[in-house]
Amino acid sequence: MPLRPRDAPPTATLARRIEDAGLNASAPPQQAFVDGWLLRLSPGKAKRSRCINALQRGHLPLDIMLARCRAAFSSAGLPLIVRITPFTQPPDLDAELAARGWRRFDETLVLAKLDLQPQTPQLPPRSRLQPVGPAQYAEVVGQLRGSPPDQIAAHFERLAASRVPYQGHLLLGPRDELLACGQIALEDSLAGLYDIFTPEVQRGRGHARALCQALLQRALEQGSRHAYLQVDEANAPALKLYQGLGFVPAYRYHYRSEEADAH
Repeated sequence: MPLRPRDAPPTATLARRIEDAGLNASAPPQQAFVDGWLLRLSPGKAKRSRCINALQRGHLPLDIMLARCRAAFSSAGLPLIVRITPFTQPPDLDAELAARGWRRFDETLVLAKLDLQPQTPQLPPRSRLQPVGPAQYAEVVGQLRGSPPDQIAAHFERLAASRVPYQGHLLLGPRDELLACGQIALEDSLAGLYDIFTPEVQRGRGHARALCQALLQRALEQGSRHAYLQVDEANAPALKLYQGLGFVPAYRYHYRSEEADAH
């Protein structure tokens, strides 16, 4: 998504805060450190909760680090995946993994909305925004995505255990039909938008835009000043939606894995 002339990216300090907030919001109960690398070992769908985040430059040789991490992920029944961000340590880790033949995939944009302003969300006629708890939200969005029961259970477990409170919402129509769903995760003055989803039969009607506006307004009312989200760089409709809401690129990340079928 190219920057328009009037767009200004967030400062490096805010980008770093967004990365930290995203890590906090996606933390599963199953995680451990190995020589400065954060291993997340959740069986859920979200790769953020089942990958390596290389946060610090460790002391061990890379091959030994990878061997230790491989053993941990194998024990958890998960493919070994490394998340590569502008903050990855050591900085040449991406090149080192590429040289070993690790596949690069899932190019992701982190977007930021600076200086939230009050707004009146334009919800569809006779619709309502219904708050729901983590169990119901994980079930709803899991069913929409076709997730198996173990991934739905892992999603609920992560939401319930998160130290960053999630607020799940369903946008319901006049007959209580689901129009869209989404969550906000609030930490200090940052609001993260997560799991924004519109059922296929409801797409193209502006429901996701209305939902996001309502979630941002609720975040503002609770003290948030900035918002962020993560989106697949290939998802053109979502990028158009978020750019229309005033989000701008903050940074990119991707994943690498030595396993051809990792996803």
